[in-house]
Amino acid sequence: MENEPLIDDALKSELSALYRAQGRHYHNLAHIEAMLALAGDYRRLLADPEAIEAAIWFHDAVYDSKAKDNEAQSAALAEKKLAGRAAPSRLDRISAMIVATATHQVPPFDDATATRDASLFLDMDLSILGAAPDAFDAYERAVRREYHWVEEPMWRAGRSAVLKSFLARPHIFHTQEFRQRFEPQARENIARSLAALANG
Repeated sequence: MENEPLIDDALKSELSALYRAQGRHYHNLAHIEAMLALAGDYRRLLADPEAIEAAIWFHDAVYDSKAKDNEAQSAALAEKKLAGRAAPSRLDRISAMIVATATHQVPPFDDATATRDASLFLDMDLSILGAAPDAFDAYERAVRREYHWVEEPMWRAGRSAVLKSFLARPHIFHTQEFRQRFEPQARENIARSLAALANG
């Protein structure tokens, strides 16, 4: 059971098809590939790199911009597809990490290594905030396209609230590694985006 990879090629192609669905302008395969690349960069820091890889592959598997429970649905899909491939405690950890992408608060694990892995995983998911300005701006446009059905005044208010909530945190990123690499640029990007949303 444990020798079999958590995510095999068959599962990758099944999930890839979901990420290629129409209407996914940001939450697509490129986002998954970017996170997998970061998981590679920080692999030496991860206690369970395979579980992180699984969480990355599943975390946006269900994505409907009109739904409120995408993360819970994605976690449920992971539990279903990974059943029998991992110990229940490991599956619970993967599921909790996926659900945590809704709030980007680290799940309350008892285990320090699980907490550390989850912190790195959540930081990977938010790394786009600290991307180069043109990449960040492209991300903002892509997210707007995913929410094309939201009217402009509502979009501005909603998006501003989300971005302000990140700026209000003592740190956007949970780990020292990501703070050093991405935090200053993320704060600049978000401030620029908020100004654009305010000025129309």
